[in-house]
Amino acid sequence: MKSSARLLSLDVFRGITIAGMLLVNNPGSWQHIYAPLEHAAWNGWTPTDLIFPFFIFIVGVAMTYSFGKAREQGASRRELLLKTAKRALLIFLVGLALQSFPWWGFDYAHWRIPGVLQRIAIAYLVAAVIYLHTGARGQIASIVVLLLGYWALQAPILEPGMDLGAALDRAIFTTNHLWRQSKTWDPEGLLSTLPAIATALLGGLAGTWMRSGREPLDKVAGLFVLGSAGVVLGLVWNEVFPINKNLWTSSYVLFTAGLAAHFLALCYYVIDLKGYRRWSQPFVIFGSNAIAAYVLSSLGSLTLDLLEVGDVSLKTWIFTNLFASWLEPINASLLFAISYVLCWLAIMWAFYRKRIFIKL
Repeated sequence: MKSSARLLSLDVFRGITIAGMLLVNNPGSWQHIYAPLEHAAWNGWTPTDLIFPFFIFIVGVAMTYSFGKAREQGASRRELLLKTAKRALLIFLVGLALQSFPWWGFDYAHWRIPGVLQRIAIAYLVAAVIYLHTGARGQIASIVVLLLGYWALQAPILEPGMDLGAALDRAIFTTNHLWRQSKTWDPEGLLSTLPAIATALLGGLAGTWMRSGREPLDKVAGLFVLGSAGVVLGLVWNEVFPINKNLWTSSYVLFTAGLAAHFLALCYYVIDLKGYRRWSQPFVIFGSNAIAAYVLSSLGSLTLDLLEVGDVSLKTWIFTNLFASWLEPINASLLFAISYVLCWLAIMWAFYRKRIFIKL
């Protein structure tokens, strides 16, 4: 018998991930950041490099619950696929809109096409198609093919801008429509989206496990065991195919999905089984409006950069006068980021109280 009840722990996990995303995306100064709050320059990882794969893993887990509920209410596979395609398209378009803000006077000749929301949309759509047409064995086979196939395609050259994925992105998008900081490759490029689909499918397998009729402690133990296997396999694979967020390498997929399974198990045990919930309310608020929090906070950040006070941006003025005037630059930068997260928590709390949930 399947369990389709909503997991509070999944909302909390999602909320922690979104809060982390806002924190690392909004330092007071990009020149003053603590090392754990920066991405690894190339190979290797930091806590920041866990945030994006954790979110895609959560998308996969949530997919099993939403599809399970819809199936119980009589929805057909065709209806679910159509709804998923519409949602994925909307997320993709919102990503494009976010990257062309403020829209008027934007240099569309250099409009970046790949992006965070675009990757989420594609990974969600393809993972959903595989999930709805296969069982656990088919999903595992798909993961194996995606990870081994990606390794075979990328393994020869793994230098920035020289890998096959970068070459494909330049050929398809041209350098005018890639990540501006590199101009020759994109961290959310087409080829590296293939292993991101595997991340979503691994989340789907975790969701299937959580929705099973097994005893709650067995679910926790299973997630820890399988998560540990993912971490170990990722570290072993790292020796020949390095853990690398920019390339979303196969070792990175297994390693981060393993850690995500650990974190989900911990949240489930603490919140849903032991009932320790009071501390988690801020993350429930973020988690229940995750995409809205990400999109609106990103627009807010872009607006702070666009508005000017004198000859500096509003963000720089706020950082310089309210934070850097009495703190060391690196601590001022961190406090600015924390304050920004708290501001958006207050806004999302108002949404939550009024039962305003923006679903894409």
